Amino acid sequence: MTTLWDDLESIVDAPSSFTVKGGEKSSIKPKADFNSGDDVVALRKAMEGIGTTEKTLIDILTHRSSSQRETICKAYLAATNRTLVDDLKGDTNGNFERLLVALATPPAAYDAQEVARAMKGVNDNNAMIEIFASRTNQQIKELAAAYLEEMERKITFDLKKEVSGQFGKAILLLAEGVRDESTTVDSAKAKEDAKALYDAGEKKWGTDEDKFIDILCKRSIPQLRQTLVVYKEISGKTLQESIEGEMSGNLEELLVAIVKCVKNVPAYLAERLHESMKGAGTDEATLNRIMVSRSEVDMLDIRAQFKKLYEDSLHSSIESDTHGNYRKTLLKVCGGEDI
Repeated sequence: MTTLWDDLESIVDAPSSFTVKGGEKSSIKPKADFNSGDDVVALRKAMEGIGTTEKTLIDILTHRSSSQRETICKAYLAATNRTLVDDLKGDTNGNFERLLVALATPPAAYDAQEVARAMKGVNDNNAMIEIFASRTNQQIKELAAAYLEEMERKITFDLKKEVSGQFGKAILLLAEGVRDESTTVDSAKAKEDAKALYDAGEKKWGTDEDKFIDILCKRSIPQLRQTLVVYKEISGKTLQESIEGEMSGNLEELLVAIVKCVKNVPAYLAERLHESMKGAGTDEATLNRIMVSRSEVDMLDIRAQFKKLYEDSLHSSIESDTHGNYRKTLLKVCGGEDI
């Protein structure tokens, strides 16, 4: 991983998942001859009566775009006076159920539910870090709107109760979705910010964490990419190395995640997927969240980065780490093998 994250030569002009158009790198595509009525009939037949035809559930939910799945959910409610999500919960179970429910949930609502889940009990800070570091302003605003609709409270209201200190300050800043979206790079500003970061960390005793938070949570992605290049020229280290040396805990994890996403969101998420499956046990919540939420954003890029980083393909890793209908569904979402 060191080689990837230290490489700054090509990042300035490289494509970014923050600006990718939906569909270009997706593993799930819209069905050409889509008919929500036919799908509702098939879904009802698969779940009503004795037993459940899981193959039908998998085929429909992994071969329709999120907007088509949303149309199916509305048509299903109109036809049955029940929600598709409730019926899926009643007819399936375990990880398979949770994955199908995720697919039947609109993307912004799913993100909102994942943030809510991350705040319950012992906080899942890694999930919050992943979501807020990798989402665009638009995705964060849609997440916030979905959270408000479902919880009847602003997401920032709940976050303020659950996160604190400098980590909390940075998360709340990201949750406002106010990152600059300019595509123009100001070279003088990049030098100024790089020097400010160096002065706030490597150059002084102690660390001015506020400066890191302000720059990394507010500047545009193209601007930050240029800043990363200049920072290494000034300090002789990458900004990631400086953060890892100067900070600790959740704030370090968050700021490193932001830097990684500035460089390469698919590589960051490939790393998260690998971590979710390595060793004993599987982190299904992370696996489900990334596979579903990125299936119509940059899944093909994530697959390519996974293969590049770990030699094994994402497809083969899922195949060896999961089983049953859960595995079948994940492999459909993955979209194919990378030889």
